[in-house]
Amino acid sequence: MRLHIDRSTTSRAGARTRTVFMARLMVSTAAALVFSLPLAVLQPAAAQAKSARVGTMAFDIPAQPLAGALNAFGRQSGLQVSLAAATSRGLTSRPVKGAFTPQEALARLLEGTDTRHSVTTDGTAIVTAAHLSPLVTGSVEDGSTTLDRITVEGEKVGEGDVSELNISARDLERKNPATIQDVFREEPSVKVGSSLPMSQKVYVNGIEETNLAISIDGSRQNNKVFHHNATTLIDPTLLKAVSVDEGVAPADAGPGALAGSIVYETKDVGDFLQGNGYGGFVHSGFNTNGNIFTTGLSTFGKQDGFEYLGYFNIGRGQEFSAGNGDEVLGTRTHFQSGIGKIAYEFESGDRVELSHEAIKDEAPRPFRANMGTTTGAKPWEPLVRDYELNRTNTVFTYTDTTPEGWWDPKLVLAYGRTKVGTTVFLRPGTNPETYPVAGATDTFNGKFENRFHFDLGTVTAGVDFYRDRAELEDMFEPATEKASNLGAYVQARLEPFERARLSFGGRADHQWFTGTGGQEFDNSGLSGNISAEYDLIADFLTAKAGYSHVWAGIPLAENFIMNPAWTYLPEPEPTTSDNYTVGLLAKYQGFSIEGSIFRTEMENARAARYAYAYAARQVESEGFSIGAGYDWTDGYIRVKYANIDTLIDGKPADSDTGTYLTTPVGEIITVSAAHTFADWGLTVGGDIEIAPKYDKVPDGSPAFKAYQVVNSFVEYKPPSHQNLTLRAEVKNIFNETYADRATYGQEFGEVKPLYQPGRAFLVSLRATF
Repeated sequence: MRLHIDRSTTSRAGARTRTVFMARLMVSTAAALVFSLPLAVLQPAAAQAKSARVGTMAFDIPAQPLAGALNAFGRQSGLQVSLAAATSRGLTSRPVKGAFTPQEALARLLEGTDTRHSVTTDGTAIVTAAHLSPLVTGSVEDGSTTLDRITVEGEKVGEGDVSELNISARDLERKNPATIQDVFREEPSVKVGSSLPMSQKVYVNGIEETNLAISIDGSRQNNKVFHHNATTLIDPTLLKAVSVDEGVAPADAGPGALAGSIVYETKDVGDFLQGNGYGGFVHSGFNTNGNIFTTGLSTFGKQDGFEYLGYFNIGRGQEFSAGNGDEVLGTRTHFQSGIGKIAYEFESGDRVELSHEAIKDEAPRPFRANMGTTTGAKPWEPLVRDYELNRTNTVFTYTDTTPEGWWDPKLVLAYGRTKVGTTVFLRPGTNPETYPVAGATDTFNGKFENRFHFDLGTVTAGVDFYRDRAELEDMFEPATEKASNLGAYVQARLEPFERARLSFGGRADHQWFTGTGGQEFDNSGLSGNISAEYDLIADFLTAKAGYSHVWAGIPLAENFIMNPAWTYLPEPEPTTSDNYTVGLLAKYQGFSIEGSIFRTEMENARAARYAYAYAARQVESEGFSIGAGYDWTDGYIRVKYANIDTLIDGKPADSDTGTYLTTPVGEIITVSAAHTFADWGLTVGGDIEIAPKYDKVPDGSPAFKAYQVVNSFVEYKPPSHQNLTLRAEVKNIFNETYADRATYGQEFGEVKPLYQPGRAFLVSLRATF
């Protein structure tokens, strides 16, 4: 039977919806102008918006050799740093930790080093020996070395984490991400499957994120709830920065870093305010594909050591259309998210902070929320059903913002919970035919660590713990699994001699695991890592390599397939992994080129189904990546390529067998570029993703189709009103019909995957006051 749709009525309804959304956008815009323009003109001393180059921002730079410290300063501030090569030799920086302007942070970092510095109006920090005249222009004296502006280049110079990828606040501002997929869209080694935020999963070098140590503001995440929904749903408008250890992760990344780690950091008061005062911002956006309207409001303040921040974001919209014009069912936008933070910093430098972050997504979704439809569906199952996903994260943190020598402590206590609720549909004639079901995971976790500062670098030592719980709330077959872990770790980051950076560490863990029938297992294991960088040619060519062995205990099963009758035979074995990476990086006067090869081997990876609690899988990911780029004062262009193959038990992986383990990736190419016309306050840019056909799939499965996607944007910040940002974007310019390479089910002929949105026009306004 075909469902007839009156297209004229639908068109009129869509037009009315767009009119309503545009009216709301104009009202929000007017409100933002009313509040922000007078404040921008008056420039009150009580509250000032943070500018890109002079506002307060968060710094965390340990004492270390001066060249490495200045690289870290450049990465965290976004400034270009220039220093004479001879100036830094034999000098060690002071630690800088806390919220400062770039000028204040640089002064603290250089204290006692017998140097002079200046920050030019074009955003360059220049450091010279004290006996030389300080430079006050953008020129660089003869014999000096210019350190490139550090952005997302897959390295962290000066700390030894050789496979780390950093996405800074500036990168996030430029991308203006609406989903976690947007956050990583220029990184071919990090893929995010599904077009629906509530079912998006992150894969690093093809390995699913539950095999990485994931944290939000220092809180471990435990979100393996339902294989049809997201593992870690987060609103990217809350994010300040993201870092990813691809494969080799340090011991202080936390337990369970089988294939690396992902660290999400949310925004703080220091990201908006300079000194004491108060303020806020409003942003509104409209997306034509789905008539999606988003609005965010924030307020923040700081007074004599006390800080507060509140932020709330809401999104509403209809189903979007794929590139072929078909409406993708179950893709309505219906979420709300927010964060609240309070903090107090004592005169002694001791700082305590309490934060609570939450997101809720509630709407009809595809019956299996990470795919479109399947011919294997039961005939009584509807195409869509209601889902409700709630995730919360509460974190208490203690730090010392004025660390000295061997005392640089950090204490974190956190509680996180994710709950997914939906409806079970039984065969017609049964009693009941439908009933509600929910899965919930929660984690109570924490750590205490101290960073010891030496002339050669730093050593971090600490203890951590978690108590994780997975529970299925089912009226017929409720089930629960639990796991607890106690760990101790040490990680050294040293510069043992000039041009060399070394990182090594280890951790010991003991885990207690309880099955659905009360079965108990306890295991212990050791993990270790070592990585190094060496400048083969100073300030030009760097070699890097790393290795890690990780013991992760027994992972919890997914809630929705847990069975109270499980016998756990054969007896579960702890999951372990080995990670390898080797690479080269060359930089010269703004040009850069890098390449690396990598491999991850996971042993005893837990695969569970309703019929059995445990099956051991061997998972492998291997490949290589190449990147090249050129950065200039007001822009950049970058090209990146990754070639990733994944195997399960020695055979090409598929996304079903690889649930919670891995997914096929293949070749991915990204191109990105942007340029700012500073005098006009105008920035233009765009990015391209190219995914060639990929046919290394199980026998009988169709190959992954090739696709090419182009996005562009233009952003305007009036020079006279820097607190305003106007932005226009076009996504999927050529209206490509495709599913992202990491999306579930593309290699199965009976599955119609979730397609990405077709061409979309987006407009947004942000005003800070």
